[in-house]
Amino acid sequence: QVQLVESGGGLVQPGGSLRLSCAASGSMFSILDMAWYRQGPGKQRGLVAHVTRGGDIDYYADSVKGRFTISRDNAKNTVYLQMNSLKPEDTAVYYCNADIISTTYQRRPYWGQGTQVTVSS
Repeated sequence: QVQLVESGGGLVQPGGSLRLSCAASGSMFSILDMAWYRQGPGKQRGLVAHVTRGGDIDYYADSVKGRFTISRDNAKNTVYLQMNSLKPEDTAVYYCNADIISTTYQRRPYWGQGTQVTVSS
């Protein structure tokens, strides 16, 4: 089965930076779009950033524009989220999402287990 595993979360001071990684493993035919979501305390899960397979189209939530950068390395089946100028309101569990075509040509989204990001002084 396909598995997405996030890493890179942790505790950081306001204004600091973190780089999240999400690697897809297992048998798959292709990974299409990839994205990062987050869910803060008492909040709904929301889209943070989205990147197409070619990396030429991306999206950022207004709350993170200018601070976060999404990128991917297709050779490694990995998507990254560089987070700069972090704010306490960025505190959340960050989830990786990937639109994947399986070896049997089934297309569906996959989710990682999440990685905690805490921004606090």
